[in-house]
Amino acid sequence: MTGVHIRRVRLHEWEKVRELRITAVEDPAASIAFHSTPASERARSEKSWQDRTIGAAIGDHAAQFIAESGPLWLGTLTVLASAAGERDHTGTIRDTPYAHIVGVFVRDTARGRGVIDRLVEEGVAWAGSLGAPEVALEVHVDNERAHAVYRRNGFTDTGDLLPGPNGMERLMTRPADIVRA
Repeated sequence: MTGVHIRRVRLHEWEKVRELRITAVEDPAASIAFHSTPASERARSEKSWQDRTIGAAIGDHAAQFIAESGPLWLGTLTVLASAAGERDHTGTIRDTPYAHIVGVFVRDTARGRGVIDRLVEEGVAWAGSLGAPEVALEVHVDNERAHAVYRRNGFTDTGDLLPGPNGMERLMTRPADIVRA
């Protein structure tokens, strides 16, 4: 998709981060992937959104990437990371650096145009730069469209099923050092 730029969020962009997250959670085609509701996202304080954005803009434990075309944000992807010996987002202490993709969303008007592929590549590259040997993500068992997208982007199903707030989810992983065309 031409005219689309992928980058990490910036410190001052908390209002746009909030707007895109609420849009994602409200989207009927995407909401199954989110462990939240529009009401809970709207109830967050401005300080909460500011802190979240700061961590995702400059932190080593989270990076939020956005796809933009001019002033419009078309999509987003966040990578949660932990160093060897640290607890990951589930509380598990990992022997090696660990990275997990969450919060993936592409606006309906930009779907099917390669935006998600570019977001995945940017997120995986960031995880690899931190030394993570692989990147993981979870996909709801009923979300075949997402399974196909992640398989196309080099992820494979581990066979592990994990309980999520919206039902069972499949764990998928991909090496952080492979590059997709």
